[in-house]
Amino acid sequence: MNDTRPPLLVAVCSFVVVEAAAFAGLGLAVAAELVRGRATMPGATAFLALCALGVAALLGLCARGLWRGRRWARSPVMMWQILLVVLAVGWYSAEPSAWALVVIGLSVAIGVGLLLPAVVRATTPAREDHAGS
Repeated sequence: MNDTRPPLLVAVCSFVVVEAAAFAGLGLAVAAELVRGRATMPGATAFLALCALGVAALLGLCARGLWRGRRWARSPVMMWQILLVVLAVGWYSAEPSAWALVVIGLSVAIGVGLLLPAVVRATTPAREDHAGS
């Protein structure tokens, strides 16, 4: 990949980093509740904290992969956006809130951004023509 990244790729990477930061914050907040002894179910709370931190780490790695033009990074990011939309729609139907709409909007923006030709081109390595292949 050349040194200039398409603006759409920069935007997608930035949004994925925002999601990673949000999940890292969530994981740390849940872990803080566990450390303070306020968790009523310590096992479940520890699992939730580790899960949130794991998602944050995965999203961070994927943002780095997208930034470097790696094709593999598109799939986990797209899958996560689909899961977030499903969860946020359920959240919104149970209790309408602006946060659910923000999650849906951000996820749709990332998902659409991943499918745009400029981003696909930037994250797809050039094929080398080999004789006899």
